[in-house]
Amino acid sequence: MKIQSKLPAVGTTIFTVMSALANEHDAINLSQGFPNYHSDTNLLKLVSKAMERGHNQYAPMSGLPELKTEIANKIAFVYGKQVDPVSDVTVTAGATQALFTAIAAFVHPGDEVILIEPAYDSYRPSIEAFGGVPVTYELAAPDYQIDWEAFQKLITPKTRMIMINTPQNPSASTYSKSDMENLERVTNGTNIIVVSDEVYEHIIFDGEEHQSVFRFPDLYKRSLLVYSFGKTFHTTGWKIGYCVGPPELMEEFNKIHQFNVFAVNRPMQHALADYLKTPEHYLGLNEFFQKKRDFFTEALVQSRFKVIPSKGTYFQLADYSAISDEPDTEFAKRLTKDHGVAAIPVSVFYSSGRDEKVVRFCFAKTMDMLEQAGRLLSKV
Repeated sequence: MKIQSKLPAVGTTIFTVMSALANEHDAINLSQGFPNYHSDTNLLKLVSKAMERGHNQYAPMSGLPELKTEIANKIAFVYGKQVDPVSDVTVTAGATQALFTAIAAFVHPGDEVILIEPAYDSYRPSIEAFGGVPVTYELAAPDYQIDWEAFQKLITPKTRMIMINTPQNPSASTYSKSDMENLERVTNGTNIIVVSDEVYEHIIFDGEEHQSVFRFPDLYKRSLLVYSFGKTFHTTGWKIGYCVGPPELMEEFNKIHQFNVFAVNRPMQHALADYLKTPEHYLGLNEFFQKKRDFFTEALVQSRFKVIPSKGTYFQLADYSAISDEPDTEFAKRLTKDHGVAAIPVSVFYSSGRDEKVVRFCFAKTMDMLEQAGRLLSKV
Protein backbone atom coordinates (compact mmCIF):
# COMPACT_ATOMS: atom_id res chain seq x y z
CA MET A 1 0.00 0.00 0.00
CA LYS A 2 1.30 3.46 -0.91
CA ILE A 3 0.48 6.10 1.69
CA GLN A 4 0.72 9.81 0.96
CA SER A 5 1.20 11.43 4.35
CA LYS A 6 -0.54 14.71 5.06
CA LEU A 7 2.22 15.51 7.55
CA PRO A 8 5.39 13.93 6.10
CA ALA A 9 7.74 16.05 8.21
CA VAL A 10 6.07 15.27 11.53
CA GLY A 11 7.73 12.75 13.84
CA THR A 12 7.72 12.13 17.57
CA THR A 13 7.22 15.33 19.55
CA ILE A 14 10.05 16.76 21.63
CA PHE A 15 7.85 16.38 24.72
CA THR A 16 7.69 12.62 24.27
CA VAL A 17 11.43 12.47 23.54
CA MET A 18 12.47 14.48 26.59
CA SER A 19 10.06 12.79 29.00
CA ALA A 20 11.30 9.38 27.83
CA LEU A 21 14.89 10.54 28.28
CA ALA A 22 14.08 11.82 31.77
CA ASN A 23 12.59 8.44 32.68
CA GLU A 24 15.55 6.57 31.23
CA HIS A 25 18.09 8.59 33.23
CA ASP A 26 15.95 9.07 36.34
CA ALA A 27 16.14 12.84 35.83
CA ILE A 28 13.89 15.54 37.29
CA ASN A 29 11.38 16.20 34.54
CA LEU A 30 10.90 19.95 34.09
CA SER A 31 10.28 19.49 30.38
CA GLN A 32 6.63 18.65 29.78
CA GLY A 33 4.06 21.10 31.15
CA PHE A 34 2.16 19.21 33.81
CA PRO A 35 2.03 19.40 37.63
CA ASN A 36 3.54 16.68 39.82
CA TYR A 37 1.08 17.36 42.65
CA HIS A 38 -2.57 16.48 43.18
CA SER A 39 -5.55 18.61 42.25
CA ASP A 40 -8.10 19.68 44.85
CA THR A 41 -9.68 16.65 46.53
CA ASN A 42 -12.99 18.54 46.60
CA LEU A 43 -13.01 18.58 42.81
CA LEU A 44 -12.22 14.87 42.67
CA LYS A 45 -15.07 14.13 45.07
CA LEU A 46 -17.45 16.06 42.82
CA VAL A 47 -16.52 13.78 39.90
CA SER A 48 -17.20 10.67 42.01
CA LYS A 49 -20.48 12.18 43.18
CA ALA A 50 -21.56 12.81 39.59
CA MET A 51 -20.74 9.23 38.62
CA GLU A 52 -22.61 7.82 41.59
CA ARG A 53 -25.65 9.88 40.64
CA GLY A 54 -25.71 8.20 37.23
CA HIS A 55 -24.27 10.96 35.05
CA ASN A 56 -22.36 8.49 32.91
CA GLN A 57 -24.00 8.68 29.49
CA TYR A 58 -23.47 11.11 26.61
CA ALA A 59 -23.54 14.79 27.42
CA PRO A 60 -25.17 17.24 24.99
CA MET A 61 -22.98 17.86 21.93
CA SER A 62 -21.88 21.40 22.79
CA GLY A 63 -21.56 20.73 26.51
CA LEU A 64 -23.60 20.34 29.67
CA PRO A 65 -25.96 23.35 30.00
CA GLU A 66 -25.03 23.83 33.68
CA LEU A 67 -21.32 24.00 32.83
CA LYS A 68 -21.85 26.33 29.88
CA THR A 69 -23.85 28.63 32.16
CA GLU A 70 -21.07 28.68 34.76
CA ILE A 71 -18.49 29.40 32.05
CA ALA A 72 -20.59 32.37 30.89
CA ASN A 73 -20.92 33.54 34.51
CA LYS A 74 -17.15 33.30 34.96
CA ILE A 75 -16.52 35.36 31.80
CA ALA A 76 -18.93 38.03 33.02
CA PHE A 77 -17.35 38.05 36.48
CA VAL A 78 -13.72 38.20 35.32
CA TYR A 79 -13.97 40.25 32.11
CA GLY A 80 -17.33 42.01 32.29
CA LYS A 81 -18.32 40.40 29.00
CA GLN A 82 -21.78 38.90 28.50
CA VAL A 83 -21.88 35.79 26.31
CA ASP A 84 -24.81 33.51 25.54
CA PRO A 85 -24.07 30.11 27.10
CA VAL A 86 -26.32 28.38 24.58
CA SER A 87 -24.91 29.75 21.32
CA ASP A 88 -21.48 31.11 22.25
CA VAL A 89 -19.88 28.35 24.37
CA THR A 90 -18.79 24.82 23.46
CA VAL A 91 -17.11 22.39 25.85
CA THR A 92 -14.22 20.56 24.17
CA ALA A 93 -11.95 17.58 24.76
CA GLY A 94 -9.12 19.83 25.84
CA ALA A 95 -7.77 23.06 24.37
CA THR A 96 -5.82 21.29 21.61
CA GLN A 97 -9.04 19.80 20.24
CA ALA A 98 -10.64 23.25 20.32
CA LEU A 99 -7.70 24.71 18.37
CA PHE A 100 -7.81 21.86 15.84
CA THR A 101 -11.56 22.26 15.39
CA ALA A 102 -11.30 26.04 14.91
CA ILE A 103 -8.71 25.52 12.17
CA ALA A 104 -10.75 22.72 10.56
CA ALA A 105 -13.87 24.89 10.50
CA PHE A 106 -12.37 27.89 8.73
CA VAL A 107 -9.10 27.10 6.95
CA HIS A 108 -9.38 25.98 3.32
CA PRO A 109 -6.56 24.77 1.04
CA GLY A 110 -4.33 27.72 0.14
CA ASP A 111 -5.52 29.94 3.00
CA GLU A 112 -2.72 31.64 4.90
CA VAL A 113 -2.57 31.47 8.69
CA ILE A 114 -0.20 33.74 10.58
CA LEU A 115 1.63 32.08 13.45
CA ILE A 116 3.57 34.02 16.07
CA GLU A 117 6.58 31.93 16.98
CA PRO A 118 7.90 30.37 19.15
CA ALA A 119 4.48 28.70 19.15
CA TYR A 120 2.73 25.74 20.73
CA ASP A 121 3.59 22.77 18.56
CA SER A 122 0.07 21.73 17.50
CA TYR A 123 -0.63 24.90 15.52
CA ARG A 124 1.42 24.28 12.36
CA PRO A 125 0.53 20.60 11.74
CA SER A 126 -3.16 21.35 12.31
CA ILE A 127 -3.03 24.09 9.68
CA GLU A 128 -1.12 21.92 7.22
CA ALA A 129 -3.52 18.99 7.69
CA PHE A 130 -6.28 21.12 6.12
CA GLY A 131 -4.15 22.54 3.32
CA GLY A 132 -3.50 25.88 4.99
CA VAL A 133 -0.23 27.76 4.53
CA PRO A 134 1.51 28.79 7.76
CA VAL A 135 3.07 32.26 7.62
CA THR A 136 5.40 32.87 10.54
CA TYR A 137 6.30 35.95 12.53
CA GLU A 138 9.30 35.28 14.76
CA LEU A 139 9.66 36.77 18.22
CA ALA A 140 13.22 37.26 19.46
CA ALA A 141 14.74 36.60 22.87
CA PRO A 142 14.87 37.97 25.45
CA ASP A 143 11.84 40.29 25.12
CA TYR A 144 9.64 38.35 22.69
CA GLN A 145 7.76 41.49 21.64
CA ILE A 146 5.83 42.14 18.41
CA ASP A 147 6.78 44.89 15.96
CA TRP A 148 3.31 45.58 14.62
CA GLU A 149 4.48 47.44 11.53
CA ALA A 150 6.49 44.38 10.50
CA PHE A 151 3.65 42.08 11.48
CA GLN A 152 1.11 43.96 9.37
CA LYS A 153 3.24 43.38 6.27
CA LEU A 154 2.53 39.65 6.55
CA ILE A 155 -1.19 40.19 5.98
CA THR A 156 -2.30 39.49 2.41
CA PRO A 157 -5.65 38.90 0.66
CA LYS A 158 -5.05 35.18 1.37
CA THR A 159 -4.77 35.64 5.14
CA ARG A 160 -7.63 33.71 6.68
CA MET A 161 -6.58 33.39 10.30
CA ILE A 162 -4.19 34.73 12.92
CA MET A 163 -3.34 32.55 15.91
CA ILE A 164 -2.26 34.21 19.14
CA ASN A 165 -1.37 32.85 22.56
CA THR A 166 -1.29 34.98 25.70
CA PRO A 167 0.19 34.35 28.22
CA GLN A 168 2.46 32.70 25.68
CA ASN A 169 3.91 29.21 25.71
CA PRO A 170 6.87 28.79 25.52
CA SER A 171 8.20 32.35 25.88
CA ALA A 172 6.23 33.13 29.07
CA SER A 173 5.61 36.60 27.63
CA THR A 174 2.23 38.36 27.58
CA TYR A 175 0.36 40.66 25.24
CA SER A 176 -0.15 44.20 26.44
CA LYS A 177 -3.24 46.31 25.94
CA SER A 178 -1.37 48.05 23.13
CA ASP A 179 -0.68 44.70 21.46
CA MET A 180 -4.35 43.80 21.50
CA GLU A 181 -5.35 47.22 20.18
CA ASN A 182 -2.87 46.80 17.34
CA LEU A 183 -4.28 43.37 16.54
CA GLU A 184 -7.75 44.86 16.55
CA ARG A 185 -6.55 47.60 14.19
CA VAL A 186 -4.76 45.39 11.64
CA THR A 187 -7.70 42.97 11.36
CA ASN A 188 -10.42 45.63 11.22
CA GLY A 189 -12.34 45.56 7.93
CA THR A 190 -10.95 42.14 6.93
CA ASN A 191 -12.33 38.60 6.86
CA ILE A 192 -9.54 37.39 9.14
CA ILE A 193 -10.50 35.17 12.05
CA VAL A 194 -8.43 35.39 15.23
CA VAL A 195 -7.93 32.27 17.32
CA SER A 196 -6.86 33.35 20.79
CA ASP A 197 -5.27 30.60 22.89
CA GLU A 198 -5.72 31.85 26.47
CA VAL A 199 -5.25 28.64 28.43
CA TYR A 200 -2.96 30.36 30.96
CA GLU A 201 -5.39 33.24 31.54
CA HIS A 202 -5.18 32.92 35.34
CA ILE A 203 -1.41 32.52 35.51
CA ILE A 204 -0.05 36.03 35.02
CA PHE A 205 2.39 37.70 37.37
CA ASP A 206 3.52 40.88 39.11
CA GLY A 207 0.06 42.41 39.40
CA GLU A 208 -0.51 42.59 35.65
CA GLU A 209 -3.98 42.11 34.15
CA HIS A 210 -4.62 39.49 31.48
CA GLN A 211 -5.49 41.24 28.24
CA SER A 212 -8.11 38.84 26.96
CA VAL A 213 -9.85 39.30 23.63
CA PHE A 214 -12.99 39.62 25.76
CA ARG A 215 -11.81 43.14 26.72
CA PHE A 216 -11.79 44.31 23.07
CA PRO A 217 -15.33 44.28 21.59
CA ASP A 218 -14.41 44.82 17.94
CA LEU A 219 -11.74 42.13 18.10
CA TYR A 220 -14.12 39.70 19.79
CA LYS A 221 -16.50 39.90 16.83
CA ARG A 222 -14.00 37.98 14.69
CA SER A 223 -12.45 35.73 17.34
CA LEU A 224 -12.60 32.27 18.84
CA LEU A 225 -11.19 32.06 22.37
CA VAL A 226 -9.81 28.79 23.71
CA TYR A 227 -9.40 27.74 27.36
CA SER A 228 -8.31 24.72 29.40
CA PHE A 229 -9.65 23.40 32.69
CA GLY A 230 -6.60 21.16 32.84
CA LYS A 231 -4.24 24.12 33.09
CA THR A 232 -6.47 25.95 35.57
CA PHE A 233 -7.27 23.11 37.96
CA HIS A 234 -4.09 20.98 37.70
CA THR A 235 -5.90 18.21 35.80
CA THR A 236 -4.12 18.07 32.44
CA GLY A 237 -5.03 14.40 32.02
CA TRP A 238 -8.74 15.15 32.02
CA LYS A 239 -8.49 16.88 28.63
CA ILE A 240 -11.43 19.24 29.07
CA GLY A 241 -11.50 22.80 27.79
CA TYR A 242 -13.88 25.12 26.01
CA CYS A 243 -14.20 27.52 23.11
CA VAL A 244 -16.12 30.80 23.12
CA GLY A 245 -17.02 33.08 20.25
CA PRO A 246 -19.79 34.95 18.42
CA PRO A 247 -22.71 32.69 17.40
CA GLU A 248 -21.99 32.86 13.66
CA LEU A 249 -18.47 31.54 14.25
CA MET A 250 -19.49 28.99 16.86
CA GLU A 251 -22.13 27.59 14.51
CA GLU A 252 -19.38 26.63 12.06
CA PHE A 253 -17.15 25.44 14.90
CA ASN A 254 -19.87 23.07 16.13
CA LYS A 255 -20.39 21.59 12.66
CA ILE A 256 -16.89 20.16 12.93
CA HIS A 257 -16.99 19.50 16.67
CA GLN A 258 -20.05 17.24 16.44
CA PHE A 259 -18.29 14.86 14.05
CA ASN A 260 -14.85 15.19 15.61
CA VAL A 261 -15.68 14.56 19.27
CA PHE A 262 -19.46 15.05 19.57
CA ALA A 263 -19.61 14.98 23.38
CA VAL A 264 -17.10 15.41 26.19
CA ASN A 265 -16.73 13.45 29.47
CA ARG A 266 -20.02 13.96 31.30
CA PRO A 267 -19.27 13.38 35.03
CA MET A 268 -16.32 15.74 34.88
CA GLN A 269 -18.54 18.40 33.32
CA HIS A 270 -20.95 18.11 36.25
CA ALA A 271 -18.04 18.41 38.69
CA LEU A 272 -16.58 21.45 36.95
CA ALA A 273 -19.98 23.16 36.83
CA ASP A 274 -20.17 22.93 40.63
CA TYR A 275 -16.52 23.82 41.16
CA LEU A 276 -16.68 26.99 39.04
CA LYS A 277 -19.32 28.47 41.30
CA THR A 278 -16.51 29.42 43.70
CA PRO A 279 -14.26 32.03 42.02
CA GLU A 280 -11.54 31.50 44.62
CA HIS A 281 -10.81 28.17 42.94
CA TYR A 282 -9.20 29.99 40.02
CA LEU A 283 -8.51 33.52 41.25
CA GLY A 284 -5.63 32.43 43.49
CA LEU A 285 -3.55 30.87 40.73
CA ASN A 286 -1.47 34.00 40.08
CA GLU A 287 -0.12 34.03 43.61
CA PHE A 288 0.21 30.25 43.76
CA PHE A 289 2.41 30.06 40.66
CA GLN A 290 4.27 33.31 41.28
CA LYS A 291 5.62 31.81 44.49
CA LYS A 292 6.87 28.83 42.52
CA ARG A 293 8.37 31.06 39.83
CA ASP A 294 10.19 33.19 42.38
CA PHE A 295 11.40 30.18 44.34
CA PHE A 296 12.77 28.51 41.20
CA THR A 297 14.48 31.63 39.84
CA GLU A 298 16.05 32.24 43.25
CA ALA A 299 17.36 28.69 43.14
CA LEU A 300 19.09 29.56 39.85
CA VAL A 301 20.82 32.71 41.13
CA GLN A 302 24.09 30.88 41.74
CA SER A 303 23.95 29.08 38.38
CA ARG A 304 25.41 30.14 35.05
CA PHE A 305 21.96 30.23 33.47
CA LYS A 306 20.60 33.67 32.63
CA VAL A 307 16.93 33.77 33.60
CA ILE A 308 14.58 35.46 31.13
CA PRO A 309 11.66 37.02 33.08
CA SER A 310 8.49 34.93 33.11
CA LYS A 311 5.43 37.17 32.89
CA GLY A 312 2.89 34.36 32.81
CA THR A 313 2.29 30.59 32.32
CA TYR A 314 4.12 28.08 34.50
CA PHE A 315 7.25 28.10 32.36
CA GLN A 316 10.63 29.69 32.88
CA LEU A 317 13.11 30.35 30.06
CA ALA A 318 16.84 30.38 30.65
CA ASP A 319 19.72 31.41 28.40
CA TYR A 320 22.59 28.90 28.64
CA SER A 321 25.03 30.68 26.30
CA ALA A 322 27.46 31.27 29.19
CA ILE A 323 27.65 27.49 29.67
CA SER A 324 27.82 26.06 26.17
CA ASP A 325 27.58 26.86 22.47
CA GLU A 326 25.88 23.53 21.70
CA PRO A 327 22.61 23.55 19.73
CA ASP A 328 19.79 23.79 22.24
CA THR A 329 18.41 20.32 21.50
CA GLU A 330 21.78 18.71 22.15
CA PHE A 331 22.27 20.80 25.28
CA ALA A 332 18.85 19.79 26.62
CA LYS A 333 19.61 16.12 26.06
CA ARG A 334 23.02 16.41 27.73
CA LEU A 335 21.46 18.33 30.62
CA THR A 336 19.12 15.39 31.15
CA LYS A 337 21.72 12.64 30.79
CA ASP A 338 24.66 14.24 32.61
CA HIS A 339 23.05 16.59 35.12
CA GLY A 340 19.69 14.99 35.90
CA VAL A 341 17.28 17.76 34.86
CA ALA A 342 15.10 17.63 31.72
CA ALA A 343 14.17 20.81 29.85
CA ILE A 344 12.72 21.64 26.44
CA PRO A 345 14.85 23.35 23.75
CA VAL A 346 13.05 26.46 22.50
CA SER A 347 14.20 26.05 18.88
CA VAL A 348 11.58 23.31 18.39
CA PHE A 349 8.86 25.96 18.72
CA TYR A 350 10.16 27.81 15.64
CA SER A 351 9.45 26.56 12.11
CA SER A 352 12.90 27.80 11.13
CA GLY A 353 14.60 26.07 14.06
CA ARG A 354 15.80 29.43 15.35
CA ASP A 355 18.31 28.67 18.09
CA GLU A 356 19.06 31.43 20.60
CA LYS A 357 20.60 29.11 23.19
CA VAL A 358 17.46 29.10 25.35
CA VAL A 359 15.73 26.22 27.13
CA ARG A 360 12.34 26.04 28.85
CA PHE A 361 11.72 24.69 32.35
CA CYS A 362 8.29 23.92 33.82
CA PHE A 363 7.90 25.09 37.44
CA ALA A 364 4.47 23.55 38.05
CA LYS A 365 6.17 21.24 40.51
CA THR A 366 6.44 20.80 44.26
CA MET A 367 8.89 23.09 46.05
CA ASP A 368 11.16 20.20 47.01
CA MET A 369 11.49 19.16 43.36
CA LEU A 370 12.24 22.75 42.32
CA GLU A 371 14.81 23.07 45.10
CA GLN A 372 16.52 19.85 44.01
CA ALA A 373 16.48 20.92 40.35
CA GLY A 374 17.98 24.30 41.30
CA ARG A 375 20.86 22.60 43.14
CA LEU A 376 21.62 20.38 40.15
CA LEU A 377 21.39 23.23 37.64
CA SER A 378 23.72 25.37 39.74
CA LYS A 379 26.43 22.77 39.20
CA VAL A 380 26.18 22.86 35.40
